[in-house]
Amino acid sequence: MRMSVSLACLALAACIDAASAQTVLDVAPVSQPVVTISAAATSNVANDRMHAFLRAEAEDTDASKAASQVNARMARALSRARGVAGVEASTAGYSSYQITEQNKPVRWRVAQTLSLESGDFAALSDLVSKLQGTDGLLLSNLNFSVSDQTRRAAEDALTQQAIGNWQQRAQAAAKGFGASGWRAGRITIQGNDYGRPPQPMYRASVAADRAAPVAVEAGMSEITVTVSGEAILDQGRAPR
Repeated sequence: MRMSVSLACLALAACIDAASAQTVLDVAPVSQPVVTISAAATSNVANDRMHAFLRAEAEDTDASKAASQVNARMARALSRARGVAGVEASTAGYSSYQITEQNKPVRWRVAQTLSLESGDFAALSDLVSKLQGTDGLLLSNLNFSVSDQTRRAAEDALTQQAIGNWQQRAQAAAKGFGASGWRAGRITIQGNDYGRPPQPMYRASVAADRAAPVAVEAGMSEITVTVSGEAILDQGRAPR
């Protein structure tokens, strides 16, 4: 008799637990549909920074003589560059290596790079011409970019456009799914910080370096801001 009562109690308890679980499932909220949306805004911005890379080179059977020639040329070039207002100058890429060729004496080639940057294209172009013609430097590379200040201003404007584009797409998605509305979830905003990779505009040979003054055209860089994120759709059906 006692065993029968115990079994009945256990059965009743199991029924109560099952009913409770069913009640929890019945009142649990249904998750709202979420769509992931991306939108972007792009603009072509005029490059306002000019970058020039020149090198001093020398060859000699005596490594120290070759190095002395390069050091003297670079010292003159730095002095000239520092005398031009608005031009930033720095050195980099010092190299020294041995050259061996059949039936020729072993010699050393020494080279060092001079990096120049400015927002004054005319002044930097004139300086580059003088460094080539007077100081004997060789032009390795010339390119252009957008300054940090100009890039930030462009990205600020593009961010507002990209957000507006994203909101329009979210609204269109809600309408397409028949939702009564939407709200933003997690959102990320990203710009192409690197911009367009600088393209070499001039690769010099010894003869070309001593030709006419350098002609430059700054061109444009493409800047893009992308907005990506979740649009959480309302469950109610949109009115027809």
